[in-house]
Amino acid sequence: MIIYPAIDIMDGKCVRLKQGKFDDVTVFNEDPSAQAVIWKDMGASYIHVVDLDGARHGSGYNDKTIERIIAAAGVPVQVGGGIRTIADIVTKLDMGVARVILGTAAVTNTDLVETALKRFGPERIVVGIDAKDGFAAVSGWEDSTKQTALECCLNVKQLGVKTVIYTDISKDGMMQGPSVESTAKLFNETKLDIIASGGVSSMDDLRKIYEIGVSGVIVGKALFTGDIDLLIATETFDVS
Repeated sequence: MIIYPAIDIMDGKCVRLKQGKFDDVTVFNEDPSAQAVIWKDMGASYIHVVDLDGARHGSGYNDKTIERIIAAAGVPVQVGGGIRTIADIVTKLDMGVARVILGTAAVTNTDLVETALKRFGPERIVVGIDAKDGFAAVSGWEDSTKQTALECCLNVKQLGVKTVIYTDISKDGMMQGPSVESTAKLFNETKLDIIASGGVSSMDDLRKIYEIGVSGVIVGKALFTGDIDLLIATETFDVS
């Protein structure tokens, strides 16, 4: 299981939101590239980056910051947030992004997903499914759809997607534990490579996610607060 330390970017800074609320922001590092170096030095084999401004308004808001993260990190970086066209994908890959995450576009524009998979392959294109009360959410988590997370996962699987990042918004940033049951259900019913996200707050949470059999887990706030030591976590669970 790969442990992906998270760097969420807003206004060029490394921040965390509670439950995806853009008016509930905590700044943890003024320099996201410096944060990437910290994660690498603590054993990260992969870094997860989200452009929060891009998720709300469209791709490109924090590209310079993302370029600096990639240059500093020394490990692969996956990036999501507002990537909604082939041109957006090309821009990110040309910057050195290892994997591009399609979120809103994966729910609202399956033609884009299909085209991207054919052009770049499932190793470079992953899908982020974010759930609010069981239903997929889009546009930076501000809008809900009528599709369940499971339906979305099965739909993109048919298109050729192999990896899905699943986030329960109600858990994100709350430090109250992950949605183990819903994550396990998605994994068991889709057989996709699921990367779990949201609510991981302790080594025990990591152990529960590990036991599901998912391919990865994203950890954010718990690393910044020190509730999880990334070095110990990677030594224990990251078998990449």
